[in-house]
Amino acid sequence: AVWLLLLLLVGSGLGPGAADRCSWKGSGLSWEPRSRTVEQVHLRCTEGSLEWLYPARALRVVLEPNLSSTRHTTVCIKPASDFQGASIYVERAGQLHLVVSEAEEARLRHVSCFSAHTPQRVALFLQASPQRDISRRTASFQYELLSNQSTAGPDFQKMALVEAMCRPCDNMELLMAICSSDFVVRGWIRNVSHDPENHMSQVEVSGQKVYRQKNRIFRQDEATGEWRGTIKTLLQCKVKKGAGDFLFTGNEHFGEAWLGCAPRFKDFNSIYRTARERGTNPCEFQFS
Repeated sequence: AVWLLLLLLVGSGLGPGAADRCSWKGSGLSWEPRSRTVEQVHLRCTEGSLEWLYPARALRVVLEPNLSSTRHTTVCIKPASDFQGASIYVERAGQLHLVVSEAEEARLRHVSCFSAHTPQRVALFLQASPQRDISRRTASFQYELLSNQSTAGPDFQKMALVEAMCRPCDNMELLMAICSSDFVVRGWIRNVSHDPENHMSQVEVSGQKVYRQKNRIFRQDEATGEWRGTIKTLLQCKVKKGAGDFLFTGNEHFGEAWLGCAPRFKDFNSIYRTARERGTNPCEFQFS
């Protein structure tokens, strides 16, 4: 761990750059060359991005979402593929702990997740790497603050364990999934590819109906009217290509869809209609 003595020089305000409360973009070239102040950025959302051009000295990023009633227990960071020029630390109990290192290229390809010791306020510290020239470097990443995550570790897999249901969901989980998931799609599996190195599988889905999606993960072919999209899950779930009409549900992280419950559509139809007759369905679902 690195001591936080540098933070005695922390400046105030948003620092140079543009901020929209969720994201920030700025350049180290605009800073006063002789200043020893650590610039500070405050971001107020549960997800967003940061882009630091020509990193210089240090940057302190405070994540403090406005939803004060929600406990965000896990923070996840996804570095850009061209991340260069800095390392990222998280502040904990007066010390800095390394999260993303420019020197570890393998880790730059992965999402890093860690527990938030203070759920309402998480501070990151970006330390610029020594440079011999003024060539362009950009330290950029996306972030997400997650709630109710019981497991958080140094990689995205542990966060995804909560989302990837390798076992069949029970009836209540199925009913809740259609209420709370970022996407709900009826369709079938076109293809499945596996990535053993990253312990992940990619499921290519064709859909006849998109009931809900947070972003445009699933796109419609204008000629055929068919919806297509890709869903990720863990390799250990052993997803295989096969015939069948499914209802795919799950959540999005960093612009990617992650599989949650995926019952056969006829099974879900029966479960939902039984629950509706009994008045136990947690939300209404429109089949048409």
